[in-house]
Amino acid sequence: MKLDVRQIYEDIDKYMDQEIVIQGWIRNHRKQKEFGFIDFFDGTHFNTVQIVYDNSLEDFSTISKYRVGSAITVEGKMVKSPKEQQLFEVVARKVKLEGDSPEDYPIQPKRHTREFLREVAYLRPRTNLFQAVFRIRSLAAFAIHQYFNDRGYLYVHTPLITANDGEGAGEMFQVTTLDLEKIKDGKVDYSKDFFGKKVGLTVTGQLEGETMAMAFKKIYTFGPTFRAEKSNTKTHASEFWMIEPEIAFCDLNELMDIEEDMLKYIIKYVLTNAKYEYEMLDKYVEPGLVKKLTAFVDSEAARITHEEAINLLLSSGKNFEFTPMHGQDIAKEHEKFLTEHFNSPVFVKDWPKDIKAFYMKLNPDNKTVAAVDLLVPGSGELMGGSQREEDHDKLVARMKEMNVPEEDLWWYLNLRKFGGCYHSGFGMGFERLLMYITGIDNIRDVTLYARTPGNCEF
Repeated sequence: MKLDVRQIYEDIDKYMDQEIVIQGWIRNHRKQKEFGFIDFFDGTHFNTVQIVYDNSLEDFSTISKYRVGSAITVEGKMVKSPKEQQLFEVVARKVKLEGDSPEDYPIQPKRHTREFLREVAYLRPRTNLFQAVFRIRSLAAFAIHQYFNDRGYLYVHTPLITANDGEGAGEMFQVTTLDLEKIKDGKVDYSKDFFGKKVGLTVTGQLEGETMAMAFKKIYTFGPTFRAEKSNTKTHASEFWMIEPEIAFCDLNELMDIEEDMLKYIIKYVLTNAKYEYEMLDKYVEPGLVKKLTAFVDSEAARITHEEAINLLLSSGKNFEFTPMHGQDIAKEHEKFLTEHFNSPVFVKDWPKDIKAFYMKLNPDNKTVAAVDLLVPGSGELMGGSQREEDHDKLVARMKEMNVPEEDLWWYLNLRKFGGCYHSGFGMGFERLLMYITGIDNIRDVTLYARTPGNCEF
């Protein structure tokens, strides 16, 4: 019977002493005079299978020449392994070469640096590290969908091509069919472009998501977003995925409850369903990773205002590289101090209006907005959200104050006219989440093919 390795590990007793067929790749091959051992994997399970063959096979000498990286089909009997640490092995009666691999195959059975593996990113999914990372990525994505689906949220696909810069930061990739080489003196007639106006790749699905929340009450988006920000750090990428729920009749306190509950659900799900992957990550990538994630699930996030956070930082007596200041953003070192001080995740809410987006609800003090960032131990900011401004006149005033063109967002303003209500939402970068839950410290290593400034390989 043809099996996946996953099926075998899910019910070892069922297949013990059975004739089976498995298909996959050679990770390692140890050859001796009268017998050989193949370390076999097929990508359906983190663990490998040991294939044993001996010189009783007619093509023994041919099999012994199969190289690492080759694709093979194995027919044989699954038996109990004589080694205590190994549950079973497959004694081969036939090993067929499906696809050869040369001697210079880049992924040899040894430790490779992550920098090297980025150069052969099309092959790195075959390594233990990336088998773990991409399995957890898949599980986390499924958990997100399951969380929101089980709670009655509508999954919405917002446009990837848009004329609005939701963040107002001007960091959009432009989309055009105009022949740029024929444009003279920098004068562009966008009326002759494909959409008849200047458009770009979306930086957020939030604004469109709000229109759906005003009809379905609870919605979420989960899709790719793009930022033309020339930032070459470990935490920035030009293309990444975002989770953005929008909830009608939800204030800032309720929003924080949802953020914390969702994150705990995802973490519990991946810890439960990727135990082999986490054993490896905990040992080789971030010692104490499982303990860190378990502690998060068991903790309760602290909630403080931005003003309280700055006061706490200023009174700490610590000599920060960047001095904490009222009215200003907080730095990574400040985030680290706050999570260590409370020994838990921390919600920092009520931020100065001058450093936040135009759509955030103005607080009664007219100085702050109902915005919130969630800081997590070891990683800092993981989510950002806010209660949205539902007052039409206040929203218009904020747009004027921040030079956001009203004519481009007339439809967004109309939401406040036609049965608007108080509502809130947040955004979480999926890759940032993956870095936190895998212990991987570079966004390039939780993405299949990273898109960063100067890099669009594969």
